[in-house]
Amino acid sequence: MNIKNIIKKSTWMVCVAVCLGTAAMAQNPLVMDQFTADPTARVFGDRIYVYPSHDIRCDERQGRPDWFCMEDYHVFSSSNLTEWEDHGMIVSQENVPWADEEAYSMWAPDCIEKDGKYYFYFPTRKKEADANEKGFSIGVAVADHPEGPFVPQDQPIKGVRGIDPNVLIDNDGQAYLYWSEGHIYGAKLKDNMLELASPPKILKDLPSKGLKEGPFVFEREGIYYMTYPHVENKTERLEYAIGNNPLGPFEFQGVIMDESPTGCWTNHHSLVIFRDQWYLFYHHNDLSPDFDKNRSIRADSLFFDTQGKIKKVTPTYRGIGLSSAFEKVHLDRYSRLSERGAVITFLDESNPFLGWKTVLENEEGWIKYDAVDFGKENTQSMTWRVRAPRGGNVQIRQGSKEGKLISKVEMKRNAEWQSITVPLAHSPSGIKDLVLKGNSPGIIEVDWVRWEKTKEKQGELLE
Repeated sequence: MNIKNIIKKSTWMVCVAVCLGTAAMAQNPLVMDQFTADPTARVFGDRIYVYPSHDIRCDERQGRPDWFCMEDYHVFSSSNLTEWEDHGMIVSQENVPWADEEAYSMWAPDCIEKDGKYYFYFPTRKKEADANEKGFSIGVAVADHPEGPFVPQDQPIKGVRGIDPNVLIDNDGQAYLYWSEGHIYGAKLKDNMLELASPPKILKDLPSKGLKEGPFVFEREGIYYMTYPHVENKTERLEYAIGNNPLGPFEFQGVIMDESPTGCWTNHHSLVIFRDQWYLFYHHNDLSPDFDKNRSIRADSLFFDTQGKIKKVTPTYRGIGLSSAFEKVHLDRYSRLSERGAVITFLDESNPFLGWKTVLENEEGWIKYDAVDFGKENTQSMTWRVRAPRGGNVQIRQGSKEGKLISKVEMKRNAEWQSITVPLAHSPSGIKDLVLKGNSPGIIEVDWVRWEKTKEKQGELLE
């Protein structure tokens, strides 16, 4: 699938070059070995934890084919926003006493810490539900650590019907639960975090037209921000309203992120501040462009203006942080792409988890990748993972197409992927932007590049 052609349909996916100094973040999507959606990001200690839902592809024995299908939850964490650790499955429909084990409806979750305990909130359908309990209930699992193990409660929260739980603990210690079911609801929680302390309240001050779900509420400088996905037309966009009280009234302010131009019907999000920078976590169907019920989590920087209004976020492939020059740099998560001569496609259409490749079709093709950290290392060589069915050569320059030449590699006809290590024409240091540029009329494909700290023999082929 030619991703470039899809991107041209909208400026929604135009990448913005951002450098945040010592801040670092992974390329989008954040998780490449499974489908993930509905990310709630939380900071616990010196790490950021992300609690997403887990999409799978249903067959005829599981849930509803060609619909959302989710049977469990994983949690991921990072100390640098670049390397993410999967802590494994934390809750499954099979280990929740009250859950229907055949529902495959473990939808968007949340997790919050209070008094040294971690409370994981999740929606699913009840087994043996009577007429008054049809639809979704919201349960809680409790742990001593943010990665678990989590122990689900025997029953869901009484008096709550709906999906997309979200919890805010206010500055006075009062906890609030939010959820959606046709409307967005809110209520106080008791100190035990397991029961409502007030009747559910419909938060009516939001746009009346179209579906609203997925509330995520946070407080900043005395203002309460109610953020939510909203289907005004055919697909969801992210919006927000503000108020002076956790339960409103709220006043609509505007759009955080526009609708997907490629038709991904849902978006679901969270906002978090980590080391003095705000981030928006959300999802898109990068790894499943033909089926928008298999999604992947993303993250980009988020900023406020001087009046406290949220500036609209433009999704990026590159992400916003640093990439180490000494790890594989996947240039296909680009910052800018030439109008002609360069395209991005899957390495293997049958296995999207393998990621993408850059295809330089001729000398006009180039791709820019921002913010690669070379540190102060004495870099002497680099490795290219490339192939060129008809031969050719390709180069990397510093900063721009006309910038200082860092490295180039010349290839004879090679139909198979090869990892070729070559010496450098110039050894960068510090943080640099890179431009990959075709330098021959033939097609050249690039999977990744990596710099080496020790000198390698020119032209050496690595296994």
